[in-house]
Amino acid sequence: MTIQQEVDFQRIAKAIHFLQENFRTQPTLGQIASHVYMSEAHFQRMFTSWAGTSPKKFLQYISLNHAKSLLKENNIAETTFQLGLSSSSRLHELFINIEGMTPAEYKNEGAKLLISYYYYETLFGPIIIASTSKGICHIAYEEDKDSAFKTLQKRFPNASFIQQIDLIHENALKALNPHNNDIGQVKLHLKGTAFQLKVWEALLKIPMGNLSTYGSIAAQIGNPKASRAVGTAVGSNPIAYLIPCHRVIQNSGIFGGYRWDPKRKTAMIGWESLHTAI
Repeated sequence: MTIQQEVDFQRIAKAIHFLQENFRTQPTLGQIASHVYMSEAHFQRMFTSWAGTSPKKFLQYISLNHAKSLLKENNIAETTFQLGLSSSSRLHELFINIEGMTPAEYKNEGAKLLISYYYYETLFGPIIIASTSKGICHIAYEEDKDSAFKTLQKRFPNASFIQQIDLIHENALKALNPHNNDIGQVKLHLKGTAFQLKVWEALLKIPMGNLSTYGSIAAQIGNPKASRAVGTAVGSNPIAYLIPCHRVIQNSGIFGGYRWDPKRKTAMIGWESLHTAI
């Protein structure tokens, strides 16, 4: 993704947010384009190239009614996934393997770990990917590289770091591209409590194009009264997109917050819903 592509994605995210906020008045293409300071023709081409459809059609996939309908179908989708019958979803659990860091690695905050990191571009914006010798330990959407590295350092204050393109990153980068079906196994080496790891593993079972709720995740891990704790664990997910915390929304159908920008979450949900419906 070039600098121009990043600017375009920010415009797309801004346009999606505008559509959500103003859907009752049914804004025209000209009004949407004007909001992101573009001509109608240029905006239409840019948005269609990214989303594969018009802004107006995309709106139906980020609407409250659509989210509610997905939640109603969630039990069917989860059952299908568990039985291995889903052909339309990317079966995350089958190709993403989570390994928790040892108690010593967790306690020592990365001491003796050498972490390779680099900055990459994806459909939903720029990211930083970081890995240990065992697997990916951190993926985050971040426009500013200095800020991205500081966040990584804060998570592993006692680790050593080297900025380099790593072979371990390659499969992760493939999986971060929703268009890509040629994906090998991705290994994750995660710093988290036993409860967090259980929640993150549950997130992998939400198929692309589907949504779940904090309460559903709590029930799935055998602790139905732990919705709030699940919400905290979801919010602390260290692996953007691959562990699909963006697919967890409120019971009401409202998308809610996202640590890497709620507009990006909306873009992800809409894009996945659209392309799994095709």
